[in-house]
Amino acid sequence: MSAMSSSNWDRRSIFRAAAGMAAAGTLAACGSNTGRSGGSGSGKQLTQMFHAYGEAGTEQAIKRYAAAYKKAGVNTQWITGNTFETKLFSALLTKQAPDVFEFHPQLQLVKSGQVADLSDLIDPVKDDFNQNDITSHTVDGKIYGIRMIDDPQFFYYRKSMLEKAKVDVPTTLDELIEAAAKLTTDKVKGAFLGNDFTAVQNNLIGSAGAESLDAKNQIAYHTDGVVEGLKKLRKLFSSGHVLLDAPTDWWDPSALDQGLCAIQWGGMWSMPVMQKALGDDLGIFPFPKVGDSGRPSVTNGGWSMFVNAKGKNVDAAKEYVKWLWIEQKKYQEDWALSYGFHIPPRTSIANGAAKLKSGLPAEAVKLFTDYGHFDNIAWDQVMITAFNDVIASAVRKNGNPEAALDACDKKVDVELKKLFG
Repeated sequence: MSAMSSSNWDRRSIFRAAAGMAAAGTLAACGSNTGRSGGSGSGKQLTQMFHAYGEAGTEQAIKRYAAAYKKAGVNTQWITGNTFETKLFSALLTKQAPDVFEFHPQLQLVKSGQVADLSDLIDPVKDDFNQNDITSHTVDGKIYGIRMIDDPQFFYYRKSMLEKAKVDVPTTLDELIEAAAKLTTDKVKGAFLGNDFTAVQNNLIGSAGAESLDAKNQIAYHTDGVVEGLKKLRKLFSSGHVLLDAPTDWWDPSALDQGLCAIQWGGMWSMPVMQKALGDDLGIFPFPKVGDSGRPSVTNGGWSMFVNAKGKNVDAAKEYVKWLWIEQKKYQEDWALSYGFHIPPRTSIANGAAKLKSGLPAEAVKLFTDYGHFDNIAWDQVMITAFNDVIASAVRKNGNPEAALDACDKKVDVELKKLFG
């Protein structure tokens, strides 16, 4: 997940909901889009679709890259507000479908034939990508998307507030609960994990030593450690020591920057803005371990570029994607590091990026390297939404965690049968 416009942030799960519904059924019946004319070079006119990133300069950058491409005209649809997923999947059902679009790896998109195999583009440079990004986009040996940015997520904190309260950086979820209590005053809440806590659900699973699905695509999240973690999150949620009604959600750095909390869940994209606001008072730490079998975890969000396999301009679209996201390393570095901080998926770019070499950005890269959890292409929206319901039931409403997980298992099992038979 990357920085987005303020109304468009809290929505990885909403986003994938549209993906899951559309890809599961209606996308399979998608028609081709029309060939467009009037472009430069070959006379092709391509359309690419992006959500509106929150960092200033991003829209101008994408349009600048496109304008530099000489083999086709490239029109950019920049979707503001929280309607990107709806507009994307609606458009894919019409003759106005984009030729190229950004999204997250989803097995349904592959199974429905919606996204093109990009192996021929990526294979020559495959070793120069973070191999976790290659794995998360691969189905049956074929690669179906090109990662543009990696977006690790972790806790930010105000060093001065922890020092004043004599609180050490938490290394366990129990310590985070204790820290939140000690840091809470009449004006400041101890911690902010997002307004509904779903932002940390992947980390709850990972920090409990579990996974969403195992290597055989079977349920792997229903463990004693996850049950324990849900109980602890409930304790934190109901403690009175967390911010639950922030004006903007976790994706936006303002809760910590404005002193509404001492610790905030967030993404690496916010780091430059937060450093400008807080200077050396800013620190980071991973989601702490849950239970004896757990370990710290860092969820990796991010965005990938896909080619519409049902379009009329598939070859031209692939050529453009190859040019921009494989060949133009200067643009790739600019996109990752000039408008907020993201980790370039190309290891050669990441290793040479001066902005990531020292200080807090270097700490973030180390957390990402040591504790990163990547997309599982089979963990689709129906499953993500099912686990959203677990958080709603067991954390926000004080339901029984085992019962909530049992209900989730049933929904996930149905979806796994659809995907794998």
